[in-house]
Amino acid sequence: MNNFIFNSKEINKIKTKSQKERDFRIKNLNFFNKNGFPNKRQEDWKFSDLREIIYKNFKKLNTKIKNSKIKKIDFIKEFDHNYIIIVNGELHSSNFKFEDKNKIELKIFQNKDFSEENEINPLICLNHALSNSGYSFEIKENYKFKKTVIIYNFFSEDLKDNILNSRNKIKVGKNSEVHTIDFIVNESKYKFLNNVYENLVLDSNAIYKNICIQKDKSLGYFHKFSKNKLLSKSKYSTFIFPSGFKFNKLDLEFNLEGKDSECNLESASFLNKNDHQEIKTKMNHLAPNCKSYQRVKNVLSSDGKGVYQGKIYVKDIAQKTDAYQISKAMILSDNSEFDSKPELEIYADDVKCSHGSTSGNVDQEAIHYLMTRGLDKKESTKLLINGFLNEVIEMIKSNSVKNFVQTKLKKQIHGY
Repeated sequence: MNNFIFNSKEINKIKTKSQKERDFRIKNLNFFNKNGFPNKRQEDWKFSDLREIIYKNFKKLNTKIKNSKIKKIDFIKEFDHNYIIIVNGELHSSNFKFEDKNKIELKIFQNKDFSEENEINPLICLNHALSNSGYSFEIKENYKFKKTVIIYNFFSEDLKDNILNSRNKIKVGKNSEVHTIDFIVNESKYKFLNNVYENLVLDSNAIYKNICIQKDKSLGYFHKFSKNKLLSKSKYSTFIFPSGFKFNKLDLEFNLEGKDSECNLESASFLNKNDHQEIKTKMNHLAPNCKSYQRVKNVLSSDGKGVYQGKIYVKDIAQKTDAYQISKAMILSDNSEFDSKPELEIYADDVKCSHGSTSGNVDQEAIHYLMTRGLDKKESTKLLINGFLNEVIEMIKSNSVKNFVQTKLKKQIHGY
């Protein structure tokens, strides 16, 4: 157990800029060491006991920073794009050849605002204490990107029993628009833990569209906390295709602070062979006339486990709120598990809010129908899986990006 207590000497290795920063890091490290990794006794982790998962899969965690070089970069060839390259959490390089570079600011992230909040998530505290990498990406006012930005997240082959802590910040200026794809490429054949803290700010009338997907299956253990701020008439949409991790938890908080802001989240994943994935969302409607839409779909096979915790909060002044949330699961094995916890907390009276959750086995009548048309059972099941997940993929407007996502997701559907 002592292998998962981190010495304050680790903070001495980080170039802190002030005593205030050092005190902030020490405070958070002490909190983590006192509480350890979160377990099922904490409400937010009741379905994903990370302490048990870490103890079962790691004997130690090494904070030594890897500065590995990338041997080869296979850039996506299906469509033109700008790119940012991240290696083990560190900003490596970028190329914005299709854009006006005067409207873009990209640099290594430096924390200047030290929150005094008493975070109850030990992983956030561990990130506050030990984060020493990441990036800050800002789009100035009145600029719309001409091409998508691919954020290549590379993890090097020499990662083994490492814990990486990084912090990122994205800001989209007033009347600006950018589309990004977080593309994870893991070259390591070993287990490691990646812990990310992210801040996103959309100024008024800003538009941000994002897709998250992994190249191949891996042995990585991933946690990401993302705090998103939406100002008036801003629009945020994300498509999450997180299949392929051994463990993955996305803790996403959206604060709709400006009137007429909109937030849309859709996810589709295939979980297999002890894959464990949780998506936890908190949609905070804090201003009038805001909209949110959430749809999470999982296919679970073998010993796969999927979790969705989604909360919609509506403040008393947030009249005319329109919020929708649904989760659906297709269960292919008796050993699979899907847990869902939808919540509504509403303090305004003129709202339209709904949530729901469904799960069940594959439709045997549909299987039988397809088999009468000449398909075998395996092909029939695969067709139903694709149809179930493609409902989300079909919402992507760009045909080239849609085809790219479909190809990657199909590769991750093993056994069918």
